Amino acid sequence: MSSIFEIDAPVLLAEALQRYPALQATVCAGFPSPAEDLQERSLSLDQILVTHPQATYLMRVRGLSMVEAGIFDNDLLVVNRALKPRHNHIVVAIVDGEFTVKYLHQRQGRIRLKAANPTYPDIVPRDGQTLEVWGVVTSSTRQFGHGA
Repeated sequence: MSSIFEIDAPVLLAEALQRYPALQATVCAGFPSPAEDLQERSLSLDQILVTHPQATYLMRVRGLSMVEAGIFDNDLLVVNRALKPRHNHIVVAIVDGEFTVKYLHQRQGRIRLKAANPTYPDIVPRDGQTLEVWGVVTSSTRQFGHGA
């Protein structure tokens, strides 16, 4: 299996989001609660997802190398290029000109990209290979197959 995890070209998130109506309520994931005092207000996903508007991008995931991190094929990643990547961050990297998403493993001056799926090998840069950490993944979202 290829260790490269394909990602569609980045789209600047600040240009992609709009304001949507939202209910000012929480949803119980355990026992249901009464639907009292529901107030509609405006919800802006960019206020929730974006801390650096000019450096935050949406990228579509292709592949299964990060499933144990909760990132699946066709998910949308929010990627912040203004954040400093650190050990164990999920990052988007460019390896030999191709995008991939993996855990960043940094120890003793060495970098390795680790998959969250045991069937995919780690990416350890070899001599002559280019590896650039492009941005830090701050969230992921997926659509369920319910149609429009």
